[in-house]
Amino acid sequence: MLEESFDTEQEFGGKPDYSPVSWREYFDQMEDVRVGPPDDGDVYRIYKAGHDGPLLVLLHGGGHSALSWAVFTTAIASRVTCRVLAMDLRGHGGTLVRQSDDYSTHTMSSDVANVIGACYGQTPPPIVLIGHGVGGAIAVHTASNMLLPSTVGLVAIDVVEGSATEALHSMQTFLKGRPKSFKSMDHAIEWSIGSGQITNLESARVSMVGQIKRCGVEEAEAMEKASLVEKAGPMEKSSPVTEEVVEHNEESRDQSGEKENVTSEGQVVYVWRIDLSKSEKYWDGWFRGTSNLFLACNLPKLLLLAGIDRLDRNLTIGQMQGRFMMQVLPPCGHAVQENRPEKVADAVAAFLLRHKFAEARRETGSSNSFTQ
Repeated sequence: MLEESFDTEQEFGGKPDYSPVSWREYFDQMEDVRVGPPDDGDVYRIYKAGHDGPLLVLLHGGGHSALSWAVFTTAIASRVTCRVLAMDLRGHGGTLVRQSDDYSTHTMSSDVANVIGACYGQTPPPIVLIGHGVGGAIAVHTASNMLLPSTVGLVAIDVVEGSATEALHSMQTFLKGRPKSFKSMDHAIEWSIGSGQITNLESARVSMVGQIKRCGVEEAEAMEKASLVEKAGPMEKSSPVTEEVVEHNEESRDQSGEKENVTSEGQVVYVWRIDLSKSEKYWDGWFRGTSNLFLACNLPKLLLLAGIDRLDRNLTIGQMQGRFMMQVLPPCGHAVQENRPEKVADAVAAFLLRHKFAEARRETGSSNSFTQ
């Protein structure tokens, strides 16, 4: 499931620290992994932590990046002995691929397998696939197609076919309603908290760095014009182009009457790394049939949800039949592992320990009760 809609008019309170934090606070190393020909391959940005135990392959949601797992990585590493590999999916974060407009589940799940192969060769350690939203769907497809034979477990976080497909109807409205750019990284982090996209400031300070990139105003305007021309019909391509959104509280109006924010010429701004609207033709395919694929995976499985109302019919029946473990977390929004990293780490650690995939580092004091 992609990010849910929220009120962008929410007031900011207090004076918290919105400055960005380095990935080094949470991961041991960052690598750019090349897949394909040495001089003409795709390059995937990954972050690693830990040296022993099972390998947790972490796949982020649409529009986010591997850095959305930063705080969770520290939390899970304090509970069990494990290794972590969080990767930027194609089109996201620091990953650069040649066919950047191909977001099919086949291609994206193959990306995961190719990156693990490049990192660990033919003998990777035992793998637990953990995915959130779109990343959860990719994890399910990767496991279902047995692309990584050493996979021993599967964790899907807030990805349910029924509710996800329903949410897609409002996704374009959500994307059009958020700022197109920001005047600084600090302002982007402030917006993410004030808008409700992320409610955990610690996570926002590290993860927003993977969602936006720095560029000049002229470049940002050129990107926006190209995007609008691409989306416009033949009769609309000569229509005026609105200016970039920079700050949330400085408004002007373009010729269409829509509110926009403007900036002075020559200023540096920060824009979204991926235009999710261009991937719309793949949205339905990300989630269609995912519930049945999840149920059919012959692996220990855990489903973490941000609300019981997200269960669809197939998963409800499967849960009643004891075909997977499930935990419903306290209300925390869609960005579950960012907003409640400690709770998610508790649940994942309990799953790993129950199936003896990992060894405990210490007594976690977890009071998790799974439904099976």
